[in-house]
Amino acid sequence: MDMLSLFAKSALSTYRGSGPCSQTVIRAMSSSGGTTAPYTTLAISRPAQAVTHVELHRPNKRNAMNKAFWSEMVDCFNEISGDPDCRVVVVSAAGKVFTAGIDLVDMAADVLQPDGDDTARISWNLRKTISKYQDTFSVIETCPKPVVVAVHGACVGGGVDLITACDIRLCTQDAWFQVKEVDIGLAADVGTLQRLPKVIGSRSLVNELALTARKMYADEALNSGLVSRVFADKEAMMAGALEMAGEVAARSPVAVQGTKVNLIYSRDHSVAEGLNYMATWNMSMLQTQDVMKSAQASMEKKSIKSVTFSKL
Repeated sequence: MDMLSLFAKSALSTYRGSGPCSQTVIRAMSSSGGTTAPYTTLAISRPAQAVTHVELHRPNKRNAMNKAFWSEMVDCFNEISGDPDCRVVVVSAAGKVFTAGIDLVDMAADVLQPDGDDTARISWNLRKTISKYQDTFSVIETCPKPVVVAVHGACVGGGVDLITACDIRLCTQDAWFQVKEVDIGLAADVGTLQRLPKVIGSRSLVNELALTARKMYADEALNSGLVSRVFADKEAMMAGALEMAGEVAARSPVAVQGTKVNLIYSRDHSVAEGLNYMATWNMSMLQTQDVMKSAQASMEKKSIKSVTFSKL
């Protein structure tokens, strides 16, 4: 059993035992010391081998998304995408809630007072601004490393844009979700209206949430497919997120990253196009030692966690 497996096993066993090490494990995924330079809205840590933890860290502002956040998320995930030491990402938030959404006070000038000498130039500049903000969450989706998001408390507005760009969504029993944009006079424009219909099976439910801005609570989120697991509290959720991240990180990065890329491609294309893309993808990706290593471990009835895979 490798270090990552031992860490994940220790995390869950100590949590269940409610011993002092339980708190230590969860603190490893919480940046109580504040943000991580050069970021002013994010705290980055490595709680386990090959696992990167990205924490929204404006707890005194309910993790509202200010100007800095929108650019820092792009820089952060671009760095993660090229980091061979990272195989999976866990996203969570500090404080009492996941996020209150956009920081209207800080962002008002960009949105309500765009530059330009006339309607055409104002519109052109506003479109550039919106496209830039869309990149903040699209960069999560285009990151080849799987992203597990762990939500507690409120997840409002831009928070829904964020989590729908992630690969696996977890939440606490007290979590609630709200597509808030119609309440502030605009249509959601950075991902929710495009991704939420592909996350939730019911188009009618998506329309209801987006048009009424009503809150969706944890049980409904689970039943509708917005999240895949609900935990009693944040501590249990973070332990579960770490365990899940450890399972992903233990697998071949060639297999894992190839799976994410092809799942997203297939979501947006026909079955025939997806199969053709998959064949083209694997004509090169099958030429890896990871296949033989994994097959050998299976034949020898060894855990996949005992296999050492090269960095990618």
